[in-house]
Amino acid sequence: MASRYNFLETETKWQSVWASREAFKTEADPSRPKYYVLEMFPYPSGRIHMGHVRNYTMGDVVARYKRARGFNVLHPMGWDAFGLPAENAARDQKIHPARWTYDNIATMRAELKRMGLSLDWSRELATCHPGYYQYQQALFLDFFEAGLAYRGEAAVNWDPVDHTVLANEQVIDGKGWRSGAPVEKRKLSQWFLKITAYADELLEALKGLDRWPEKVRLMQENWIGKSTGAYVRFKLVGREDRLTIFTTRPDTLFGASFMAVSPDHPLADEAAMADPQAAAFIAECKAAGTSEAVIEAQEKKGYRTAVQALHPFIPGKTLPVYIANFVLMEYGTGAIFGCPAHDQRDLDFARKYGLSVTPVVLPADADPKSFAVADVAYTDDGTIYNSGFLDGLPIEEAKQTVGAKLKEQGDGEPTTVYRLRDWLVSRQRYWGCPIPIIHCETCGPVAVPKQELPVLLPDDVTFDQPGNPLDRHPTWKHVNCPSCGAKARRETDTFDTFVDSSWYFARFCSPRAEVPVERDKVDYWLPVDQYIGGVEHAILHLLYSRFFTRAMKLTGHSKLDEPFAGLFTQGMVLHESYKDREGKWLYPEEVDKRADGSAVHVKTGQPVEVGRKEVMSKSKKNVVPPARIIETFGADTARWFVLSDSPPERDMEWTDAGVEGAWRFTQRIWRIAESWTEAHPALKEELGAAPNSFAAEALALRRITHKTVAQVTETIERFTFNSGVAAIYKFVNALAEVKPEALGDAAGLWARKEALDTLALLIGPMMPHLAEELWQNLGHNTMLVETAWPAADPALIVDDQATVAVQVNGKLRATISLPRDCDKAAAESAALADPAVQRVLEGKAPKKIVVVPNRIVNIVV
Repeated sequence: MASRYNFLETETKWQSVWASREAFKTEADPSRPKYYVLEMFPYPSGRIHMGHVRNYTMGDVVARYKRARGFNVLHPMGWDAFGLPAENAARDQKIHPARWTYDNIATMRAELKRMGLSLDWSRELATCHPGYYQYQQALFLDFFEAGLAYRGEAAVNWDPVDHTVLANEQVIDGKGWRSGAPVEKRKLSQWFLKITAYADELLEALKGLDRWPEKVRLMQENWIGKSTGAYVRFKLVGREDRLTIFTTRPDTLFGASFMAVSPDHPLADEAAMADPQAAAFIAECKAAGTSEAVIEAQEKKGYRTAVQALHPFIPGKTLPVYIANFVLMEYGTGAIFGCPAHDQRDLDFARKYGLSVTPVVLPADADPKSFAVADVAYTDDGTIYNSGFLDGLPIEEAKQTVGAKLKEQGDGEPTTVYRLRDWLVSRQRYWGCPIPIIHCETCGPVAVPKQELPVLLPDDVTFDQPGNPLDRHPTWKHVNCPSCGAKARRETDTFDTFVDSSWYFARFCSPRAEVPVERDKVDYWLPVDQYIGGVEHAILHLLYSRFFTRAMKLTGHSKLDEPFAGLFTQGMVLHESYKDREGKWLYPEEVDKRADGSAVHVKTGQPVEVGRKEVMSKSKKNVVPPARIIETFGADTARWFVLSDSPPERDMEWTDAGVEGAWRFTQRIWRIAESWTEAHPALKEELGAAPNSFAAEALALRRITHKTVAQVTETIERFTFNSGVAAIYKFVNALAEVKPEALGDAAGLWARKEALDTLALLIGPMMPHLAEELWQNLGHNTMLVETAWPAADPALIVDDQATVAVQVNGKLRATISLPRDCDKAAAESAALADPAVQRVLEGKAPKKIVVVPNRIVNIVV
């Protein structure tokens, strides 16, 4: 009787063997093809979660598969280790952020190792380690010298809870992405990276990223936001300065009835200084939120200033200038002209404040004498009218004509602008990479000499009051200017953590180098061939990394433009949520699910409310600790289940029944192998040369074996892992139907041995521990991880029989099985002999028979 598979003993054993033999350690080798697979590295929050299990299992399948295909595989792991949660823990738990972070790293490293991942741990890095951030500081100084980094004053997003500045991308629905607090607008001097210098290049290069999801490319394209239009510089009544706006619809200028500026515009600041009501309105705008979503949803309000603008084409016509809550300083110039007839937002505003509405685009079927706009703006195509020299022109031609006229008059010019703004990288907090700049009253911002790097964080800081501890440190910030020697101060801002993650993939290529990257190593390994992570990073992390790679190229650190050749965004892991009678969230282990679908509390027996399936989160306690699953069922079971449940790009539901089913499948594989080898001990010997011929049953076994190889190979290449799992299920079902005592002759045993060996190899990327144990038990002297991927024999993939449709006068009447590629006469004879076809023919002789080999026999009567 077959023994029970001991997953705990087996997994511990093979993880130890892989580690002692450094099975996954790799070095650059130009003589071999390389493959760099990387999952987005985790934040060390304390424990791994099921999202990690799914993400890293997918990457591991690819890494193991590519290694078996002969590639020199780089598969590293590190930690995105700076960030505000560590400071919050320091404040709440009275522990230093470094200790909290490194303790969490140790815990998560151990948990990841229990998953049996084929990682090169010798390359491990943590972004909070001086050995990493020293070289980040060096890169920044190179960018600074190249003109890609600068300090400037700007209206910024201020998080009043986290006491730090946020990039536009980190403001979600008007609130801080971590704190959830309403974001305020402040003017501060901050550090920026000049990502806009690459705006057009970043946009154009998206077309070449054909191994990226289309939705991610579209998200980046929209974020970069290229717009073609014109600058218009409006003269102001009684003033020397002008009000410059950008518009994508200069063809509608004759329909202008007002101007509007952002609450952060200089004209708004000027109005606030002279008019308390203007100041109050601006304060109201800033308190309401700054995101596009908030602004779009809120009521459109304005405050009329004393300033008036002159229309560039209509002599004597003036336009009132409003401060408006729907105009953002970050986009265009922070000012607009309003054409109410052809923009719904402008129309709503005009109706609210009693402004004129003049249509200037005439629909094709409309009468120019009677056409009017009521409550809905006309935004479709048409012909320009009510517009002087533009009358009768189509829209696109009118745009070009207006642009030329503006330039001729000196009132503007055609231009292209981008939604993208330079990347604000300053953060007012302690636990981050120090910005290596010294501020001198005489010399201005001065780079820290590279020989003095790293600028280390001081250990003796306190978190007993809000704000940045570096500002309060008594000595750390006080230094002499490297340029003139005068008393100066260090920059106390630290880098946005997105800087840390924008180049870690390059540091992995030479993680112990005493320069940011070694050129020969980075030129060999990059780009990352397969990058895997959540779609939530589609804009921030991926866009910043693309910029950083270009900046590294400009400063001589690599030859690369794009960091990630292939990108895969996996779905989330879902679980039901549970609440008790008091409305408190419960962990799944606190709930007893009944067969009728109801649920009760394990301890109290009280009814439990079962909520919908949603993303696992600590806040709702609908989490399943991977450690518990691994201890109960084994790492291979957890890996198999997250691969089998659904297509990897979709969300998957975690269920106890699904995990138990995966565990039973591992036992089933083990039983089949044990029963076969007990019946035929010769199966534990190495295969010799293939016999010259096989009986029908052995040949059938070989066919399903090779078909499965072809199917699983294709599914891994195409990232359809669940389909590969399904193919292996089908293969195992076929093996289970073969009696242990059958196929006892030499050819039959050869086919059996090939099937078992192949099964071990195919499950190797997915269930590596079980696969290694099977491989050893089958008598192999080498490890499975050192063995090549099986190759499918094309002759065995093609079926001997073909299913052929038989049509009579174009209608399907039967399907018959024929020898593949049989001759035309045999196909005709078999089709005519089919009883269903004979009933239709009623003894009539066919006028014509058309045979499409292996597909159709069409009979015409």
